Order: sequence, then C-alpha cells, then structure tokens
Amino acid sequence: MAQDAQFGSQRFLTLTLGEELFAIDIFSVREILDYTDITRIPQTPEYMRGVVNVRGNAVPVVDLRMKFGLGRVERTLNTRIVIVEIKKDDTLSVMGALADSVKEVLELETDRIDPPPRMGAAVRADFIRGIGKHGDRFLLVLDVDKVFSSDEIQDLSRLADTDAEAKPVPQPAETVSDEEFFR
Repeated sequence: MAQDAQFGSQRFLTLTLGEELFAIDIFSVREILDYTDITRIPQTPEYMRGVVNVRGNAVPVVDLRMKFGLGRVERTLNTRIVIVEIKKDDTLSVMGALADSVKEVLELETDRIDPPPRMGAAVRADFIRGIGKHGDRFLLVLDVDKVFSSDEIQDLSRLADTDAEAKPVPQPAETVSDEEFFR
C-alpha cells in the first residue's frame, strides 16, 4: 500500500477485537450502535450472529472476532455494532460488524501504512489492507469490501434486504359477531 499511496492522510475508525487494534476507513462507516438484541438466523455460519433492527430494516451482523478466529465477542458495556457500507460490483449493501469496543477516529499518513506482510499461501490475509502504527501499537487496517466479500455474507445481506422489502402487508382481522363466535 505504501508504494502506491498518494501523499496525504486518511481517517479511520479504530476498534478492538480482543487485545488487537483494527481500523476501518471512516468513509465505509455509516453509524455506530450500542449492543442490541441480535436475532439469530438458523443455518448460518457461527460468525454470522444474525440481524438487528436499524430503523425498520434487518441488517446482518458479523462477529469479527469469530470471523478472524479470535474467539467470540462477549457483551460488555463497551461492545458496539459498527454499521458499514460494502460495495460489490454496483451493489451497495449494509452490514453490522460486532466489535469488543470502538476507540476513536484517527488520521494516518497514507505513506506510513505498510502493506501486509506475506504470510505464505496457507494464511489468508487479503482482507488486511495494510499495517499502520498508532503510538507504540500496530494497527491492522481492514479492507471492509474484502472482509464482507464472501458469498454467504453477501447472500445474508440480500436475504435481509429482501426480508425488509417483502414484508407482508397486514390484513384487517375479520369481524365476527358475538352470536357467530359462540356457535
């Protein structure tokens, strides 16, 4: 990333997963929610925690710790759901990323973000856009379009979109007189 980076800076939202510090491009973030009830959808991968209600729409939520093999996010006062926009082809989808905590928005010089190290063919790290440094800690910069690019995540996002669009219109209840009711 450092080789092809333009001069300047970029803003990131930082969040924690376990003891690790991650960053997401601020332009991918739509909003940050306190932890709320998540409705589990049967027969989805374990890291797919379910859907949450965001202003009347069902938004799929991914447990980032589980997705990255770091255990499960447990509910605390600091647990947050980061609502992000992801692009695949010409489609814009909305997903929730469950994180242990959200820290801050920070600005990093683009030429100070190094490309991810090569880990070998057996290790999948294509979702890491780069590695920056914040204070004395490394900061893993995520590529949200790749984190949420698997077909099953896209399928769940479409399921939630379809579910939100295809809500049945409630029909009025049939009125029955007391006389008919007690027959």
